[in-house]
Amino acid sequence: MKKIFALLLAATMILSLAACGSKDSGTQSNESAAPAETTTAANETEASAEAAFTTVTAGKLTMSTNAAFPPYESTDDSGNFVGIDIEIAQAIADKLGLELQIDDMDFDAALLAAQNSKSDIVMAGVTVTDERLAVMNFSDSYSTGIQSVIVKEGSDVTLDNLGDYMIGTQRGTTGNIYCSDDYGDDHVIAYDNGITAVQALVNGQVDAVVIDNAPAQSLVAANAGLTILDTEYAVEDYAIGMSKSNTALLDAVNAALAELQADGTVQGIVDKYIGN
Repeated sequence: MKKIFALLLAATMILSLAACGSKDSGTQSNESAAPAETTTAANETEASAEAAFTTVTAGKLTMSTNAAFPPYESTDDSGNFVGIDIEIAQAIADKLGLELQIDDMDFDAALLAAQNSKSDIVMAGVTVTDERLAVMNFSDSYSTGIQSVIVKEGSDVTLDNLGDYMIGTQRGTTGNIYCSDDYGDDHVIAYDNGITAVQALVNGQVDAVVIDNAPAQSLVAANAGLTILDTEYAVEDYAIGMSKSNTALLDAVNAALAELQADGTVQGIVDKYIGN
């Protein structure tokens, strides 16, 4: 009887130990599975973030511009796009893992392309205005622009009497808008680009040209007998325009732009083209 009892007790102890072993093994298995589940969740979150915005063409960031606005955008002797906006757009595209595609067109058309989702962004020395905000989204500012007045050397034109003369501007720009508002359409002639407006000044078709200071400097340097008035006509901030329907892209561009400003990339590009 004692022998039978001893055997039963031994069997009970073996079963008890087996049960304890199963419990320990189960707990260990759950603990080792936890990191795998966390990793999977992290991967899903990362994939979701990458797919949060769409572009006009998959894998590309399409930028509409008017490449007649040095030093912000122009073409070199080989036909390559160069300038502040070009390099900043390329840096943003790199941050987003996209290929930059540049579409050159008239300034008005460049704005409309972004507004109507024909391009992803517009960069062409674009200033934020209330009218544009009504139809487009804009990124944070990446550069400050100054509207300057170009005249012939020895001209009687000043900022005080500018409204008495004929003023050339680039169509669709804030310079065009400001001058039309300040002096009336009868005193303003809009041209397709700044180069054409300055040529009209050289030819005597207008008495002054109002345009952003950076391209004004380039245009004066390229045309003897012209100068820039000392007084600024207006000061404004440049930003990147986008369709109102793609707020996810706006967030992504702003995030990339913030990083590029924080690490000095944006200022380095501006300094490369505009000496201090």
